[in-house]
Amino acid sequence: MDTIVNFVKERPFIALAVVLVVGLFAGLGLGWGPFPVEWVDASPDLLHEAWRLEYMSMTVDSFRVNADVDLAAKRYRDLGAEAYGTFQDLKANPGKLDPVLLQVFEAELTSRGVMVETQAPAPGTSLGTYFVWGAIIALLVVGLVFGIYLFRPRRSDGPQTAAQQAAEFSRSTEKTDYSAVSDTPPVAQYVTTYVLGDDLFDDSFSIDSQGGEFLGECGVGISETIGVGDPKKVTAFEVWMFDKNDIQTVTKVLMSPHAFNDPNFRAKLESKGEMFLVDNHKQVMLETQTLQMVVTVVDVQFGQGGLPSDSYFDRLTLELAIWSK
Repeated sequence: MDTIVNFVKERPFIALAVVLVVGLFAGLGLGWGPFPVEWVDASPDLLHEAWRLEYMSMTVDSFRVNADVDLAAKRYRDLGAEAYGTFQDLKANPGKLDPVLLQVFEAELTSRGVMVETQAPAPGTSLGTYFVWGAIIALLVVGLVFGIYLFRPRRSDGPQTAAQQAAEFSRSTEKTDYSAVSDTPPVAQYVTTYVLGDDLFDDSFSIDSQGGEFLGECGVGISETIGVGDPKKVTAFEVWMFDKNDIQTVTKVLMSPHAFNDPNFRAKLESKGEMFLVDNHKQVMLETQTLQMVVTVVDVQFGQGGLPSDSYFDRLTLELAIWSK
C-alpha cells in the first residue's frame, strides 16, 4: 500500500491516466457484459423494419374489428416518422389483409389529417454510438499523453549520479570487434564502468548461447577499499564467472598499483583469487569447464587526494567477452 501511495505522490499524472484507462475499460466491460442496457417501454418507432410492418398490420386489423378511428390514429402516430412509409410498404405487400380495408383505413386517417405523406429521416448515429466512439477517442488521447509522458526524454535538473555517469561511459564505449582477430565471435559481450561515488557498484550479466540457452553468469564488484569516509575509495575489484556446468565460480582480483605492491593488501586479497595489476588495455582471462572470458581494461583513471598515489580508482571501464569452449 505504501508503494502505491508513494507512486501516486511522485507521479500524479501517470496515476490519473491509469485510473482513467482502468475506469473506462471497467465501465465498458460492465456495460456490455454483466449489466447490459435493457430497453423498457420503448416506442414502436424503434422497432426493426419487419416488426414495424407487423405492428401496422395489427393496427389495421384491429381497426377492422372495433372500427375505433381514434385508437387507430393513436397507434399510427406511435410509429412517428416511420408511419407513412410503413403503411405504404404494407399496401404494397398486404399479405392476408383485404386491400379494400387498407383503402378505408387510409381514407379515415387522411380525412382526419393524421396520415400525411412524410419521409423518414435517414438513419443516423445513436447516442450510444457517439458515447462508444467518444470513449475510444478519449482512451487513445489518454494513452498518447501517457506514452509521451512516460517515454519523453528525461532531463535532470541536478548533476548526474555516479551510477548514471558510469552508464553513460559504458554506452559510449565501442566494443572490440573480435571478428577481425578470431574465427568464432563471443557468445556474449558486455561493457561495465565504475565511477568514484558508486559505493554499491556490483554489475552482473547473464551468459546465454545463440539459441537462448542459459550458460552461466559473470560480473564485476567491489573487492576492497582504502582509507575512510565517503565516497568509498575502491582499491581492488573482483571479476567473476559462473559456469552452470562447473561446480566453482572462478574469480580474479584487479588491483590498483598501490594495492598490488602492498604486501598487506596482497595478503588480504590472495584468498579471493589470482591477483592482477590494472593497466590500460591489459587483458585477464577466466576459464571454467565450458566457458572462457577475456576481461579487457578499456580505460582506467586513478583518484587524486590525500591517499597514496595510484591507490584508488576514479574510473574503471572493463569489457567482458565470453566464448564457449
